[in-house]
Formats: sequence, structure tokens, C-alpha cells
Amino acid sequence: MQIQKDTVVTLQYKVADAQGKVLDAGKDPLVYLHGGYDNTFPKIEAALDGKAPGFQATLDLAPEDAFGPRDEGLVRAIPKADFPPGVKVGGQLQGRTDDGVEHAFTVMKVKGDKVLLDGNHPLAGVALRFSLQVTDVRTASEEEIAHKHVHGAHGHHH
Repeated sequence: MQIQKDTVVTLQYKVADAQGKVLDAGKDPLVYLHGGYDNTFPKIEAALDGKAPGFQATLDLAPEDAFGPRDEGLVRAIPKADFPPGVKVGGQLQGRTDDGVEHAFTVMKVKGDKVLLDGNHPLAGVALRFSLQVTDVRTASEEEIAHKHVHGAHGHHH
């Protein structure tokens, strides 16, 4: 079966930065609903469209084609007094962007009376190299299409 809209694609993958440092060894396969559902990057979907199990590719994605450029407007220094006790580096919390949109922030540093937060994805601003191999393609269920994501093993569970 070939990859087309409304198929479920299973990939073995590895992600590295532009210097070849492996960022994600892809221990678990990536399983996604193909066809513009925003379940993977558009350039990956475009490269896989029409392909079949066994297809392999290495794709270089600029930051704009992956997790986007860094937005320094999403970096904040907040008074430590505004946080509950025990705030730790690496912790995630919900906050709001300057335009009031709910957004996830990561605690990057606790220094003195300030907490440094970053709302960027950890790989924002990073060029990535994806090594992919298609291992399976199947027709998506009506429920998966209606929900716009894969259900079951390695997919979304309700």
C-alpha cells in the first residue's frame, strides 16, 4: 500500500542536528495519520507521499520547517516569589504569552530571586536531519480520520 491521504504510516526514525549529533534515536516508532492533519512536519509528509513500506530517506529541515525559529519574546524572568515553593529547573508550567494565549513554559534557571522561563520548544531554532524508513502503511479507520490522529499502539489512546 502506498502512503496517501488518510493512511496510517509507521516510521523508524532518527533525528540529529546539522552537526550529526543524535537528538532522538527513535527507540519507539513514529506512527501518524497522513494527509495534512499536522501530525508530523509538512516536509516529511511531502517526502513520504506516494511511497511504500521499505522506502528510506534522509531529510534536512531548516528550523522554519521543524520547530520554528526561537522567539526571544517567549523568554521571561519572573520573581521567584510568584512561584510556589520547590520550583525546579526542567519543570513545566502553563502561562500566557504577551497576547494572552495559554502556553507551556519550561523553567530554565532559578537564580537568586528570579526564575527564568522559556516558552520555546527545546529544538526551536535548530536545523534537523531526519533519517526515516517506512515500515508499515495501512488505511486509517473512520474514527481515526474523524479524530485526526492515530489510535492504538504508538498512537493516541482515549
